[in-house]
Amino acid sequence: MTTAVDVFGELARQTAESGAVEVMLDLSADDVVFEFPFAPPGRPTRVEGKPALAEYLKALAGRVRIEGIRDLEVHETVKPEVAIIEMTVTGTVTATGAPYEQSYVSILTVRDGLIVHYRDYWNPLRSAA
Repeated sequence: MTTAVDVFGELARQTAESGAVEVMLDLSADDVVFEFPFAPPGRPTRVEGKPALAEYLKALAGRVRIEGIRDLEVHETVKPEVAIIEMTVTGTVTATGAPYEQSYVSILTVRDGLIVHYRDYWNPLRSAA
């Protein structure tokens, strides 16, 4: 059985090698749901399905160039298909060249080795415009 920790490990490994958008899509189920409970006004709080996720991730990649992840902690839960991830993502806001630094707490759920649900908690006051 592929656990959520296994899938996140693969996501992190492949992202370091080839970039986040295609890797995230490759590791997501067709019926994937991403949720952003703290998204600021005008930004989506929920993205449903792989085509919508592709559109969302490509728009995000146009706003922020991700350059690193630090303070990574991956927590196993009593359900092997669920993991909790804490991390700080660093990069550059593409429109301004300003540094980007955002801390996240994410809850990842997998089924059959693919991401089916990803809930991301982050500070909307520090998000890239």
